[in-house]
Amino acid sequence: MWLLAQNDAGGAIGGMLVMVIQLAIIIAVLVGAWKMFQKAGKPGWAAIIPIYNIIVILEICGRPLWWILLMLIPCVNIVVAVIVWIDVAKSFGKSELFGLGLAFLGFIFIPILGFGSAQYVGPAAAGR
Repeated sequence: MWLLAQNDAGGAIGGMLVMVIQLAIIIAVLVGAWKMFQKAGKPGWAAIIPIYNIIVILEICGRPLWWILLMLIPCVNIVVAVIVWIDVAKSFGKSELFGLGLAFLGFIFIPILGFGSAQYVGPAAAGR
């Protein structure tokens, strides 16, 4: 019985550790997005408002606002999100590969973009 109680305590500590790590990642992404928005001349608080943050990201990369409708279509939304994140990367002077990182590993690449030395150079898709 003592062994069972000891294992339960270890599971609880492990679970708490996972929650702390997840919270740290969430905070890093939110603060990184906040700083990314500020670099683009947008209000940082917009990063924490659902749906409005997508509108601001579309403005940052120069895509039309009706693309929000495309994001509601299953499977199409994945393609649209990848295109948008690639355009966001280009808007900050980064490569397409960095854009793929933003799309698929955002929890790593958004803080890099926000805290790094990248500067906003203007909407990448505005000229299209």
